[in-house]
Amino acid sequence: MTTLPAPRTPDPMEAPAVRWGILAPGWIARLFCTALRDGTRQEIVAVGSRGFDRAKLFADDFGAPSAYGSYEGLVNDPNVDIIYVASPHSEHYAHARLALEAGKPVLVEKAFTRNAAEARDLVALAKAKNLFLMEAMWARFLPHYDVIRQAVANGMLGEVTTVFADHGQPLYPGGPERLSNPALAGGALLDLGVYPVSFADFVLGPFTSITAVGALTDLGVDSQESITVTNASGAQGVLHASMLGRSASTASVCGTVGRLDIGGPFYAPTSVRLYDRYGQLVDQHDKVQDMEHAALRYQAAEAARCLAAGQTESELFPLEATVRVMAAMDEVRAQLGVRYPGE
Repeated sequence: MTTLPAPRTPDPMEAPAVRWGILAPGWIARLFCTALRDGTRQEIVAVGSRGFDRAKLFADDFGAPSAYGSYEGLVNDPNVDIIYVASPHSEHYAHARLALEAGKPVLVEKAFTRNAAEARDLVALAKAKNLFLMEAMWARFLPHYDVIRQAVANGMLGEVTTVFADHGQPLYPGGPERLSNPALAGGALLDLGVYPVSFADFVLGPFTSITAVGALTDLGVDSQESITVTNASGAQGVLHASMLGRSASTASVCGTVGRLDIGGPFYAPTSVRLYDRYGQLVDQHDKVQDMEHAALRYQAAEAARCLAAGQTESELFPLEATVRVMAAMDEVRAQLGVRYPGE
């Protein structure tokens, strides 16, 4: 155990250019399109919203030639190669299905859907139509995640025993209405907890047990949760999410001969430090090329590469992992007593 591996992540500027249609021009869509415009060769060619004026304003901001006052218009645009679904969690399933039914490949914002049943249905539809589908869990495609991936696979930590991951933001009360509204699949878990849960799945693989405790708001969505998971080898994950206050949002992967500490926020471009079993710093990866959401370009580049290669899913983040994460969050919600209308 001496040197952390260099990331193998391709330069997003080298990804083939595909033509993007943006479904729901909100905050995250603006960050995504800014990352595409500034850090890739991707083309933003169309925007769809529930109202034409909003779509046109967004399209003009990013130089997209087409704007639609309906999502149906967007997904049926013959000049669009792939749809990016950026609507609230509660709408991901319907909007992704609309795009797939129209024959369009889809990149769906995280959390992928409200629940695993919706996720499985989208995966089955994409497979039946031989269409590309991927969850926009941007962290999975970042360079420092590939450092972690290689370090774990190469046995630099010995046998992995424990994963820690935490994500807390001051988003309730007083934050976006969608986070407090059960009808919009609100709560900390799908918005914030998805990052620690997905990170634990990334390192540990499938969970064999899940235990959760948490607190609910007066409207019945989760304000915070603490989750423990195990995998088949007995390794454990200790995970936390909260929308009540800002936490360090760091992560660690502990093994029998070493430890990785991932700086906060662990799901954005950050440092990775390697320690030996005695807690002595051995090496560190500090090369960060992108500031925060500029790194959304990596997931777009992965989708573009897959699309150009004729792949229907990403090898870095296969659909079975997305479904596993959704199923894990279903179990957490069941233990906390959180249920969304219409489920």
